[in-house]
Amino acid sequence: MKKLVIATAFVAAASAASAGGMSDPIIEAPVIVEEAAGSSGGMVIPLLLLVVVAAAVAS
Repeated sequence: MKKLVIATAFVAAASAASAGGMSDPIIEAPVIVEEAAGSSGGMVIPLLLLVVVAAAVAS
C-alpha cells in the first residue's frame, strides 16, 4: 500500500511538471557569411613596396 501511494505521488508530480501545453518553437535567423573580396587586391601594395625598395637599392 505504501509503494502504491509513493507511485501515485510520482505520477502526479510528473503530470504536473509537463502541464501547460506545447509552446511555439523558437526559430533563429540563418547566419549569412559574406565572402571577402578577391585575393589579388591584397597583393598590390606589397608588390609596389617591393618595386620601390628594389629601385632604391639599385640607385
